[in-house]
Amino acid sequence: MIGYDVNLVFDCRDPHGLALFWLTALEGYDFPGSDPDRPAGAPPPGFDSWDGWADEQGFPAEGRNRARTIIDLSGRDRPDIFFLAVPEDKTAKNRLHLDLKVSKGLPAEQVRQRQDDEAARLVAAGATVLRRVDDDDGSHMILADPEGNEFCVI
Repeated sequence: MIGYDVNLVFDCRDPHGLALFWLTALEGYDFPGSDPDRPAGAPPPGFDSWDGWADEQGFPAEGRNRARTIIDLSGRDRPDIFFLAVPEDKTAKNRLHLDLKVSKGLPAEQVRQRQDDEAARLVAAGATVLRRVDDDDGSHMILADPEGNEFCVI
């Protein structure tokens, strides 16, 4: 059998903006080649913005936001995530989604509060809470990222 890696790919309208949201949501990820002493998503040292960096590199403005990649720098060997510009908006429910496991190992009485706290952090970063689900398996929250891609906080 041939070995291979698996990457996650989001089709989106704004690859840079969506990548910045997921850098906030998925702590430990950053852009390839980032400086670990700077905040996640920060432009390279010596630049106030990514556009300033792109100007210095001679990248044409019309091609700057076609794709972004974020990689796991936490050492947990999580997959790379790609964000690719597409012309169409999201129109239906995801058939695949991410679960952010924020309450793993917590006592049952602390789970909802931890999920609520994480949802509040992600809403501040641009997410929308769609609903909370309480069933026989426990509870989780369903949110949408800034482009409407659903994900769960469990």
